[in-house]
Formats: sequence, C-alpha cells, structure tokens
Amino acid sequence: MIDNYYTIDSPQNAEIKIKGSKFIGYVFPVSNKEIAILKLHEIKVKHFDATHNCFAYKIWNSNEYRTSDDGEPSGTAGTPILLTIKKYDFNDILVVVTRYFGGTKLGVGGLVRAYTKSAESVLELCEKKIVNITNAVLVNCRYEEISLVKRIINEYAVSFAEEYTDVVRITAQIPLSKTDNFISTITYSTNAKASAIII
Repeated sequence: MIDNYYTIDSPQNAEIKIKGSKFIGYVFPVSNKEIAILKLHEIKVKHFDATHNCFAYKIWNSNEYRTSDDGEPSGTAGTPILLTIKKYDFNDILVVVTRYFGGTKLGVGGLVRAYTKSAESVLELCEKKIVNITNAVLVNCRYEEISLVKRIINEYAVSFAEEYTDVVRITAQIPLSKTDNFISTITYSTNAKASAIII
C-alpha cells in the first residue's frame, strides 16, 4: 500500500534549441484535470503563434493522464513527455512543450528525442514535494487517557488537530498502511475507553 507520492513545489520553464527550432518547456503543479486544462489554455494564449503546444499531465487521485501531439506526428510529442514525467516519478503535474519551427524537419526519431529532452530540461529544475496519502481518523477520549492517546498519535500521525470540550476530540491524518494498526492500538491500549473511527 502506497502512503505517499511526489509532485513539484512550483512552476518552472526552460528553453532549448534544436536545429533551428525553439522548444520551451513548462511544468505546473496541478491537483486535478480542470486546473491542468486551465494552465494549458494560458500557455496556448501566451504562445498563440507557436507551431505546436504539446503536453501531458498526470493526476494521482483519479489515476488520470492525457497527452497531445498537437499536430506533430502521432506519438512523437505527448507520449515522450508523459514517459519523462513517469521517469522522474512525478504526479499531479502538467508539462507543456511549445515549439516554434525553425525550418528543419527533425523526423520521427528526432522529434521524440527533442520533446524528451525539452521535458527533461524543465523537470530537472523541479524540487520534489512529497504528498502523504492518509485517512482522517477521529479519536474521542477522556482527559484521563489523553497522555497515552497523544503518545500513540505522535507515533503514527502525519498531522493532527485537537478540540477540547467535555471530552477530547482529535482528528489525526494517518498513513493508509498504518490506519488499521492505529485504530486497534488506540482501542487496545485504552481498554476501549477511547474510540477511533475513519471519517
């Protein structure tokens, strides 16, 4: 069971030239398809005069990806960009490579290498950002159990928030692979005086 994945912290761009053609690579962190499409539209507006605006995006939560060759021969642009994203082990990102044709045709192999190199040149600039995959678990306990419960939460949780009223309510973000053990440990250690449920 996977408890985390990697995305990027901030947008980047990089430009390379190959046989007269200019390739501008852009990368954006995107958490869903709608944001990816919006960012793609912004690039197309910015580079309305470009020969091609090819792209690939990969979204973790929906396990969704999409590629486009935008007029280049089939499989020579979008797929190499996507394969480069996978090579760098990134998710929740959009990579757009804008090409201004320089007069020399690159051929199928040359295009694949050019779009791969452009995607690599921008992804190399990115800092990896870890995203934790968690369950939100609500823990209810009495004040008598709080020190024990907090020790368990500190051991398991990525983060947590507390609410103190007549009882203590703690919402803890627990990694997927540890959720069952966390719940059973809370129940067993407190003799079921504290409860823990996924919300």
